Amino acid sequence: MMNHSLLLSLCSVILFLININYVLSYRPVVIIHGVMADSDSMELISERIQQSHPGTEIYNTPRYAGWTSLEPMWRQVEEIGEDVMAIGNAFPEGIHLLGYSQGGLLARAILQRYPQHNVRTFISLSSPQAGQYGTRFLHLFFPDLVCETAYELFYSKLGQHTSVGNYWNDPYHQKLYFEYSKFLPYINNEKISTNTSEFKDGLIKLEQMVLIGGPDDGVITPWQSSQFGYFVNDSVVEMRDRAIYKTDAIGLKTLDKTKKLTTYTVPGIPHKEWHVNITILEKYILPHLN
Repeated sequence: MMNHSLLLSLCSVILFLININYVLSYRPVVIIHGVMADSDSMELISERIQQSHPGTEIYNTPRYAGWTSLEPMWRQVEEIGEDVMAIGNAFPEGIHLLGYSQGGLLARAILQRYPQHNVRTFISLSSPQAGQYGTRFLHLFFPDLVCETAYELFYSKLGQHTSVGNYWNDPYHQKLYFEYSKFLPYINNEKISTNTSEFKDGLIKLEQMVLIGGPDDGVITPWQSSQFGYFVNDSVVEMRDRAIYKTDAIGLKTLDKTKKLTTYTVPGIPHKEWHVNITILEKYILPHLN
């Protein structure tokens, strides 16, 4: 029979190995690509996460690639959201969620639409969280579109069948924004709905929300939208000075006061480089993916 001291030593070794395995294991990461892109565009970030955090399970969604990324936001939220929930159910210890550009707004809405999620950390990488009022990237599919008249397209029944129309936020036509927009004013709890409390609950349960953006983005307009800042007429009001924060409409103030909200403002990064810039990954993303 094994003597008592040897048994204790063996138990200690087993417990040590279990502890080491726990320390070295990383939560799975779900990644959502941007508009007019696909999962291939996020492969570099996926590979570097796995290199830096060996063993990390990466789920880089292939859904709504290319032109299909222009389908209505709610449709994408429902379908990708079901995937996120299934992944979360498979890993009850929790997962992380990262979205780039439009993907970051989709990711945030998924957290709100499915408040029963088990996402620990949400990272928004240069995403129009407060809306978009810039047409630079839209010229790929709306070549004649300009900001001043874009509301005529987006604030219509036809326009609301596009993802961009769902988060187009014209500061000079707010009445039409609230009348026609079927997505952004709801997830921002600017319009009350039967889901208002759930939309807040889905965010305040996060352990960390990370908002990354910068002044040289060139696409997200204003760039402060990546951190919930937005236009009031010709001026930009920062997140903490806006009503959405002051009233704690979706929990931003709660997250901030409990030190669960982190913002990074990084100059010199154009929009197309956020997800392929190794420095951004190593300094502002990886530290939050434990």
